[in-house]
Amino acid sequence: MGEGDLAHRAARDWRPKPSDIPTQPGVYRFRGANGRVIYVGKAINLRARLGNYFQPLRSLHQRTRRMVMTATSVEWTVVASDVEALQLEYTWIKEFDPPFNVKFRDDKSYPYMAVTLADEAPRVMVTRNHRIPGARYFGPYPKMWAVRETIDLMTKAFPIRTCSDSSYQRAMQTGRPCFPGQIGRCGGPCSQTVTIQEHREIVDQFVAFMASHDTSVITHLKRAMNEAAAAFEYEEAARLRDRIQALENVLEKSAVVLPESAEADVFGVEEDELAAAIQQFVVRGGRIRGVRSWVVDKELDLTTGELVEQMLETAYETDVPPREIIVPALPEDASALETWLSGMRPRGGAVTIRTAQRGDKARVMDNARLNAKQALILYKNRRSADYVARTEALNDIQVALGLPEAPLRMECYDVSHLGGTNIVASMVVFEDGLPKKSAYRKFAIPGYADDLESLHQVLGRRLAHLEDEDISGVEEDVAAGDDDDDAPLDEDAPGQRRRRRFAYRPGLILVDGGQPQVEAAARTLEELGIHDIPVAGIAKRLEEIWLPGQDFPVILPRNSEALFMIQRIRDEAHRFAITFQRQKRKNDIGSQLSQVPGLGPARVKTLLKHFGSVKRLRAAGRDEIAQVKGIGPVLAESIVARLAPDTAEPAED
Repeated sequence: MGEGDLAHRAARDWRPKPSDIPTQPGVYRFRGANGRVIYVGKAINLRARLGNYFQPLRSLHQRTRRMVMTATSVEWTVVASDVEALQLEYTWIKEFDPPFNVKFRDDKSYPYMAVTLADEAPRVMVTRNHRIPGARYFGPYPKMWAVRETIDLMTKAFPIRTCSDSSYQRAMQTGRPCFPGQIGRCGGPCSQTVTIQEHREIVDQFVAFMASHDTSVITHLKRAMNEAAAAFEYEEAARLRDRIQALENVLEKSAVVLPESAEADVFGVEEDELAAAIQQFVVRGGRIRGVRSWVVDKELDLTTGELVEQMLETAYETDVPPREIIVPALPEDASALETWLSGMRPRGGAVTIRTAQRGDKARVMDNARLNAKQALILYKNRRSADYVARTEALNDIQVALGLPEAPLRMECYDVSHLGGTNIVASMVVFEDGLPKKSAYRKFAIPGYADDLESLHQVLGRRLAHLEDEDISGVEEDVAAGDDDDDAPLDEDAPGQRRRRRFAYRPGLILVDGGQPQVEAAARTLEELGIHDIPVAGIAKRLEEIWLPGQDFPVILPRNSEALFMIQRIRDEAHRFAITFQRQKRKNDIGSQLSQVPGLGPARVKTLLKHFGSVKRLRAAGRDEIAQVKGIGPVLAESIVARLAPDTAEPAED
């Protein structure tokens, strides 16, 4: 009996009978061997949801399978509604901190602008503590200098208190202005220039403008400035002019992205199999008033909707939700989540969660997603740069794959083609856990070949040079497609031709694919008589590691540094192959067009720039092409005839 069968039998020993599980809404908890809660989930129908976990193990996603095999018991609590289930799930996740639930980590601790309205003389300040009693918050801001600059501009328009509480109390007791007030940096009662009541009115104006960015305030000040100038009160007119300029500067630094009445939070999500990055744009009065971001290591397999649901629960732990929330995908029980968030608004009002497919809101969400994409790249780069993490990853790979030593040099191969044509392959190299781009290689595969045959050719061409590498540089067959301009050159090679090297032999060869690709790679090494280089493959859908001759894959923990490194080298190989594929495609279309009489390089460039892509150019008709500057009807007819055999561009593989 196999290990999986034993685990499955163990699971059957503790799983409840379907008839024992209620069909009402509720929250369930899986516990591990030590009694710790390892996962908390909610369900509209407990029986239906829990039944999904007790299917045959082979039919479960490998991450769910790992959680079920770790669990030793499950318990549930029935509640009256979907909203109560949502609330209880949120409470238990915070209480038990289950290891298989998503953990949101702020990408950084963002600064806020706070106005302490509960004080006798409210103060404006920069803080990262958003739990000050009675304070009104604005932000978060992306940088500390951004909030300080905004405060400087706003206090020129609405001079309110900026000094510390101790300075304020000392000034009010002694009757002497506080030090910031003496140098014109504090406008509170402690500066001895306004009363407490007058100061409160200015604070209200400050808060009202920050909350709405109402431009009518500027119109009112301009009218007052003109009246002062007409009355020859030039000092007052100059003071009002400075206030107007400060407010206009505040507005200029806050881009208008939606109509002025818009109050919404817009979320962008970028994710892969292991991690996700989330970017939140806080839009008030149609302007982006703050940003916030999180990064997530995904332990279990989550849909985008499930990730969005947990993201919103985290985002509004302390902040008040706006009337509208824009997300990339709706959660399964969006209505319950809307009801729960509506209850968090102190003045009432419904919260609506929706997606945006077109228009200004979709554009803002795309911008948020772009920022999330950059955050995910930065997170991965920072994680890869950690020497301790890299060392741990290499050691874990050695243990998991049964290698004789840690793979200090890993090479990963990926094959790419366009509908079975224009086949290319890439080889990327990681040394000591970091990419070595000077050692990357590109391969063009002549003729037609499937993925396995292409992989066989590429590995054969690369590994054929192993015996020569210790002697000198090995000249590559550039005509066959190894045309990486960044490859290292052997400066000491005799003759006029300079020689490139593959460098030393790899400690591990990785291929992008599952069991078939790994077996094909192993056969290539066997044919070449190479027995000391291990081979493994990573299947993208489930992130499983396959070894030659094995019926079952190696499953690495989802949050392990080893899986993170293997995934990164696989993704880098895929990126490098696709980049080479696109370059070849661009060169191919340029070569085809250059053969049209009367169509020189300048006109080819104009055509590609006008249509934006090869696909659009191929789909364009004669009349549309003829409208391009420098292209007439006759030349357009020749272009259409030249591109006719390739009327559609196959999808990238």
